[in-house]
Amino acid sequence: MRLSFSKYPIAGLVSLTLLVVSIPSPSLSLSEYVPSELAQSNGKTAIDWLNQGLQAIQAGKVKDAIAAFKQAAKLDPTLAPAYYNLGLAYRQTGQLQPSADAFYRATQADPKFAPAFANLGGALLEGNNLQLANDYLRRALELDPKLGFAHYNFGLVREQQGDCEKAIASFKKAIEYSKNAPEPSYHIGMCYLQQGKLDQARDAFNQAVKINPKYPEAYYNLGSIWFQQNKLQEALEAFRKSAEANSNYPNAYYGAGLVFMQLQQYGDAVQVLQFARDLYNAQKNPQWAKNAEQLLQQAQNLNYKPR
Repeated sequence: MRLSFSKYPIAGLVSLTLLVVSIPSPSLSLSEYVPSELAQSNGKTAIDWLNQGLQAIQAGKVKDAIAAFKQAAKLDPTLAPAYYNLGLAYRQTGQLQPSADAFYRATQADPKFAPAFANLGGALLEGNNLQLANDYLRRALELDPKLGFAHYNFGLVREQQGDCEKAIASFKKAIEYSKNAPEPSYHIGMCYLQQGKLDQARDAFNQAVKINPKYPEAYYNLGSIWFQQNKLQEALEAFRKSAEANSNYPNAYYGAGLVFMQLQQYGDAVQVLQFARDLYNAQKNPQWAKNAEQLLQQAQNLNYKPR
């Protein structure tokens, strides 16, 4: 998952900023489509190798799964699920280009395999090839208009293109067909934030955490909205829930530090900002480590001044 940060101005403390966190993570989906080709190697058919790869995935042995899916595809070049699951396995290991290549091979093996087109679009989106991503996602939805994660990926393309209205429409379609997925609601919230519609954004983030109570980024953005509206206790509670959902999420502690600064609770601010700074450094985010350090120094200076 990729984080993109943009600064948010804060009233009252001129030097303070909040992050708005977006996670453009294309959705992937497994397929149950398995044809009955029977090419063999060492007594194993292509389907045997495919099933062996699926078992390896379930056991967390991704490298073994990749080898098995490759063998299945070698034995039967028309076996679309072999390429498809190979693409998923490559994506799991962060190999974006091989993942896209495998999904493309799946679409060539079966031109009506909608999930392969949708995942190919998602891989291209992550590679920032928005035009091709758009084309393949349109094809996926032509083949299966009820494919929820294709609508979600299409929404991400539109969001990155800056077309929030169409993005929201796609995310709402994704919710219609994938009711248990929190990500479409989250990204609706992000779009509303970009439009300055804080109340609608808050409602969307609340829907996301209702579906997934451990969604740190959604809680964080709820906190940022409450902070903008000077609802400091609500903001602090949202940042606390963000940290509880992921104790290694530095933005939650940074946000809490901003609240403590506004509340003039400088000792508490020092504690959470130290933690935020250390996590930013550990996660190799030097710019925000620097921001946290600067705010930490302010908190330390104010903490030692007589009040």
